[in-house]
Amino acid sequence: MRDGGSENPEADNRKGADLARRALQLAGDDPGILANAAVVLAALGEDIGTMMVLIDRALALNPSFARGWFHSGVIRLMAGQPDLAIEHARNSLRLSPRARVGFPISVIGQAHFLSRRYDEAVPNILLAIQDDPTFPPSYRHLAACYAHMGRLDEARDVVERLRTITPAVIPPNLQSRNPAHRDLLLSGLRLAMGEKT
Repeated sequence: MRDGGSENPEADNRKGADLARRALQLAGDDPGILANAAVVLAALGEDIGTMMVLIDRALALNPSFARGWFHSGVIRLMAGQPDLAIEHARNSLRLSPRARVGFPISVIGQAHFLSRRYDEAVPNILLAIQDDPTFPPSYRHLAACYAHMGRLDEARDVVERLRTITPAVIPPNLQSRNPAHRDLLLSGLRLAMGEKT
C-alpha cells in the first residue's frame, strides 16, 4: 500500500486506520497493540505527538520491548527527531540482538542521512539493504545520500536497483513531518534521477 502496490490507496489507508483504532479500543495495557497501532497511525498521517505519547506508554508498560523501541525509533524519525530515532533503534538492537537487524539499522542510517551525516549513513543503509534487499526506503535514502555526496554514478545505480523493487522512486507519501527532512530526501532523489533541483 505504501509504495504503489494498492489499487485504491485512500480506501486501504482508511481501512488500516480504522483497524488500528479498533485495536486501540481493545488494547487495554497491551504494549504490543499500543506500539503497533501507534506506528500504523503515524504512518497514515495521524497526529505525530499523540502517536509519540502512545508509544511512550507502551514502553513504560514494558521497557524491555524490543519491537516497541524499534517502532518508537520509526515514529521519532517521522517526527523529525533523528538522534532520538537512533537511540531508540539501538535500544531495539540491544534488547533483541538476534532479531533481523535490517529495519532498525535502516532507521539509524536514515536518521544519520537526515542529520546530514552522510558518511555515517551509508554503511548503515548498506547493511540494512544486505539484510533486507526488498525495502524501498533504504534504497531511496542511499540514493539521496550518494547524490548529496556528489557520488552521482552510484546514486543512479541505486535508483536502477530501486526500480526493480518498486516503480515509485519518489514515494507516493512522505511520512516525515519535518519539511527540511522531506526536502533533503526529495532533492537527493531528484539529483539521483538526473533532474535539476
